[in-house]
Amino acid sequence: EVQLVESGGGLVQPGGSLRLSCTASGFPFSSFSMYWVRQAPGKGLEWVSRTNSIGSTTYYVDSVKGRFTASRDNAKNTLYLQMNSLKTEDTAVYYCATGSSSRIDNRGQGTQVTVSS
Repeated sequence: EVQLVESGGGLVQPGGSLRLSCTASGFPFSSFSMYWVRQAPGKGLEWVSRTNSIGSTTYYVDSVKGRFTASRDNAKNTLYLQMNSLKTEDTAVYYCATGSSSRIDNRGQGTQVTVSS
């Protein structure tokens, strides 16, 4: 059974930082590209980043480029998202996921990120 467990969310002021983690199990993590997606209040899912299986390449949505950095540790079956210079519009539930840029096959329960003064 595929399991994805996100952690690290919280309340942070604009300009602050958070680091999200996603621990995976039940599938060969090191063979899969991994995604971070988010859902803001009242909006649909938005793809945030895609990291290839070995962590050498990551693509980002334009709105987070230069502020967010995704990485992975395949020895620990863990995906990370370092979020810096957070903005109020980054407020959302963040999920890690498997699938593709147009389809989510599996995702975790999510972790809430709230950016507010």
